[in-house]
Amino acid sequence: MSEFGQVGDFCSNEACPDYGKPQGDHQRNIIKFGKTSAGHQRFRCKTCGATFTETKGTIFYRRRTPEDKIIETLALIAEGSRISSLSRVKGYKEDTISSWIRDAADHAEAVEDVLLAEYHLERGQLDGLWSYAGNKGEKKATPRPRRLASSGNRP
Repeated sequence: MSEFGQVGDFCSNEACPDYGKPQGDHQRNIIKFGKTSAGHQRFRCKTCGATFTETKGTIFYRRRTPEDKIIETLALIAEGSRISSLSRVKGYKEDTISSWIRDAADHAEAVEDVLLAEYHLERGQLDGLWSYAGNKGEKKATPRPRRLASSGNRP
């Protein structure tokens, strides 16, 4: 399975000749370059001079809201809370929460593409998998034994 690149493994500047090229241990082209005011690690490419932060390429990039608050809000959405309710309770605009959801969905699709790249599934296999997974959540009722009506005569 292909491995995910880590921040600092390659230059994220598309104009750089070293864009997307993984850096070996013998040649580190990406160096640490201080921290942002929010405390995020910054990196600098020695080839093109571009700088970027550790959150580049994540749903947290250029967000002012703390990461734990974003994750908490997204978890509540996943549990079925409404955006309007969370907006009132948490104090975030509905547009902001919607933006977080869109970014999380985009990232989920990208991760899914990478994880499933080596698996070639046919439509029938996906349908079978969904039938299996879809039925796991349903509770099956077990019939209770029926009591016979008592006529008052006991043996």
